[in-house]
Amino acid sequence: MSVEVGSEFVIKDPDALIEVLLGAGWRVIGPRLADGAIVYEPISCAGDMPRGVKDEQDGGHYRVVTGREGSWFDYVVGPQSWKKWLFPARQKLWSAIRNGDGFDIDTPEISWTKTVFFGVRPCEIAAIEMQDSVFDNGEFEDPGYLYRRSETLVVAVQCARSAASCFCLSMDTGPRAKAGFDIALTELGALVDDGFLVECGSEHGAEILEGLTLYKPRKEQREAALAATQNAAENQTRHMINDVAALLRDNLDHKQWDAVAERCLSCANCTMACPTCFCSDVEDATDLTGDHAERWRMWDSCFTADFSHIHGGSVRRSTRSRYRQWMTHKLSNWFDQFGTSGCVGCGRCITWCPVGIDITEEAAAIAAAPAMEKE
Repeated sequence: MSVEVGSEFVIKDPDALIEVLLGAGWRVIGPRLADGAIVYEPISCAGDMPRGVKDEQDGGHYRVVTGREGSWFDYVVGPQSWKKWLFPARQKLWSAIRNGDGFDIDTPEISWTKTVFFGVRPCEIAAIEMQDSVFDNGEFEDPGYLYRRSETLVVAVQCARSAASCFCLSMDTGPRAKAGFDIALTELGALVDDGFLVECGSEHGAEILEGLTLYKPRKEQREAALAATQNAAENQTRHMINDVAALLRDNLDHKQWDAVAERCLSCANCTMACPTCFCSDVEDATDLTGDHAERWRMWDSCFTADFSHIHGGSVRRSTRSRYRQWMTHKLSNWFDQFGTSGCVGCGRCITWCPVGIDITEEAAAIAAAPAMEKE
């Protein structure tokens, strides 16, 4: 069957698709169940992915529980994002070995085989595109990120349910992806003979799909796919307020910053789980002889006191100032840098905050307070 970009088909299950990808030499990274959470790791067959499970998420709460029998994607997002693969948490930049009176510098080659991200949610596609603008923005480019990104295909999964912490609808990043994928899957369910509606999003996706047994979708299957994502949208209970960027710019001294600082642990969980945060630090290390040195880049967070440390000490010494820095950058200043919000509404910062701080509630609290209640 001829496959064109924008065309739709039906497949019975993910097995054949993963087999075709692996047979063509692609490494497939997809969802797996490990340590009680959904994580993204290499898979060798569809059987490696969790089935019949879903997640419970809310402020400071995450559990994987029994879901619909036989369902492939009844869960949403876990603690990890695809950032861990495209922008590694720890990366060697170079090493130096003494050679006489000087040093020989070795820059490690980028180790990356052509890869498929399998099971990418719409909010995560938006997050990847935001990081694209960070690491290739006309003024700065990261060659490692760009290479990994260029050698990666995206197989998306449209969301059929939302967790209690999801608010992608108000950020216009989901629960349905319209672009940014090579192939997109929507799980149909037993009412329409099971299987997946498949959308072709690129020429690469078309080449892959031509190796599968494809069926023309019936009207009720297309309707079921749209109804599934509409159901996920309608069931979202959290929402970001309108025009939050301007609100935060106008309320840098609001008393709500003190209120949230009393609860915040400055643990940095929100930034580590966030799929768009990109702060990093550079560390140099030498051996005791002085003959060998290395430079490493690693994830860092604006919640650590040392992150803003300069010659006179830390610029942001209080939890209040650090939380304000994170939230105003994510929801306001990001527009000035990259032209979009830095938040995709995935809800990870809410779920993985030990004390359940909710970024949507903090924004709403600032918006609800009369001007006279500001400092």
